[in-house]
Amino acid sequence: MKIRLLSFNVQAGTSTARYHHYVTHSWRQVLPHSKRVENLDAIADLVAPYDMVALQEVDSGSLRSGFINQSRYLATHAGMPFWCHQSNRKVGTVAYAGNGFLSRFEPDSVEEHRLPGVIPGRGTLLVRFGEGFNGLDIAVVHLALGKRARAQQLKFLSRELDSSRHLVVLGDFNTQIDTPHVLELREILALQAPTRGLATYPSWQPQRAIDHILVSETLLAGTAEVLDVTYSDHCPVALEIELPQEVRLHKANRPVLSVEAGRTP
Repeated sequence: MKIRLLSFNVQAGTSTARYHHYVTHSWRQVLPHSKRVENLDAIADLVAPYDMVALQEVDSGSLRSGFINQSRYLATHAGMPFWCHQSNRKVGTVAYAGNGFLSRFEPDSVEEHRLPGVIPGRGTLLVRFGEGFNGLDIAVVHLALGKRARAQQLKFLSRELDSSRHLVVLGDFNTQIDTPHVLELREILALQAPTRGLATYPSWQPQRAIDHILVSETLLAGTAEVLDVTYSDHCPVALEIELPQEVRLHKANRPVLSVEAGRTP
């Protein structure tokens, strides 16, 4: 069975096409605006063809998003029957940043993990399909900007994630794939890096490969690509993988479902 994966840091639905937009568009990070909804609609169209989508810097319903849970909004408009969200960083009622996951398949459980670091606000959303050795785990990550905190977080993931199951780790790593601590994670969890070297940041002129999709050596990686769009300050990265026959995924046939991270749907 082949499935298509996408990972996208959506910058809370704010488009960025130049460095000076960080200054001239900074108000968009704290106030709602109509362009954000138009941008979310474009992102929904972009992610619709995929089977599983990992989101970072997605707002769970604060002032800046017009109190819209963006994971739910994207799931609804992309026709994804399952979604879940992890809120990691709250700034009053102004901004609720976190990770999201959209899927055409219904998981057996969802877990929320807080990542270590001096400054709180980073997490991992772990979505689990099936049980035992034949199961599939999807870990959505958004790692720290600082090297020391990022190293702590990668060591945490090396301990907490289960290398005995088929595993996909995807998201915004804020570092390249061949740095020592990422290499250590890959070695401990037996992960291959099919998106290695694909630059995703900044979206208007990608130069840095910091968004990654890592997969178990038990999974067959197919086509990997970066999508050339400026809906965020990152470009999304996509990968097709082939699952072993023993991995059973079940289509989510219910309407869009809200799942509180850490609870079984």
